[in-house]
Amino acid sequence: MKVGFPRSPARRRIVTACFLSVLAIALTACGGITSSDDDDRKVVLTTFTVLADMARNVAGEHLRVESITKVGAEIHGYEPTPGDIKKAAKADLILDNGLNLEAWFNQFVADLDVPHAVVTEGVATMDISEDAYRGKPNPHAWMSPVNAQIYVDNMVRAFSDLDPDHAEAYRANGAAYKTQIGAVHDDLVAAVRTLPADQRALVTCEGAFSYLARDAGLTEKYIWPVNAEQQATPQQIGSTIDFVRQRRVPAVFCESTVSDAPMQRVVEASGARFGGVLYVDSLSEADGPVPTYLDLIRHDANTIATALAGTAK
Repeated sequence: MKVGFPRSPARRRIVTACFLSVLAIALTACGGITSSDDDDRKVVLTTFTVLADMARNVAGEHLRVESITKVGAEIHGYEPTPGDIKKAAKADLILDNGLNLEAWFNQFVADLDVPHAVVTEGVATMDISEDAYRGKPNPHAWMSPVNAQIYVDNMVRAFSDLDPDHAEAYRANGAAYKTQIGAVHDDLVAAVRTLPADQRALVTCEGAFSYLARDAGLTEKYIWPVNAEQQATPQQIGSTIDFVRQRRVPAVFCESTVSDAPMQRVVEASGARFGGVLYVDSLSEADGPVPTYLDLIRHDANTIATALAGTAK
């Protein structure tokens, strides 16, 4: 996944101009925001699949929830298509994560007459601590089940404003879902608590697990803080190798949406095992390992705990 900051001012101006041109054509062609199928429910559009799953749990049967990006998509540097523009023009509400995760979508939303809600409102953010993005908020706040419950509260409010007739249902759905999320948080903490104190270190490719590490009581180390076009400098890899050796970290990890080649170099040089693939920005298909947000957190917690404990198969 690539960071959602502009790659270059010139390219960003060109891309934005193209988007606006296509947007004007799309709006004219679709003639408004009415749906072309028989489903007359209001449409909630989210920027990525994790938010879509959370939103469906809150919406229940009363709203149709769709994701702009598909399963497996790289969210940070995603570039919207004309089809995405048409979807957004027809939506009744757009949800995004904010915190610079989807900077590609900011101009997109600004030129649409569609209600918009940022689901991280009220979240206590953690700052990125290194490199060019030092001091900017880490956008991966949903990786904390504690934060995820704030996401749910924001969705309940947004859906109730959009569809007041079903506000009570949204509140009830949100409360039930928050109970499930709380249980996942408890399981995460319990899984890590079984590890010896000197093994409670989480080493990943990108610094996308800061919130999860905080919740679970893990010391975090990563190769690069934020995904960018140029990744894994020799200095970053060397620093990670030193950390793994000094802490005798038994296993290291990488995310599903990036190449694990840099981490494999850490494995070769440090003697640690590759503990497995973790999921952050995208769910899997329905028959995959993480078809829902709750599955994503459970999968990551189990993968981390079993690999660090040396019990992974």
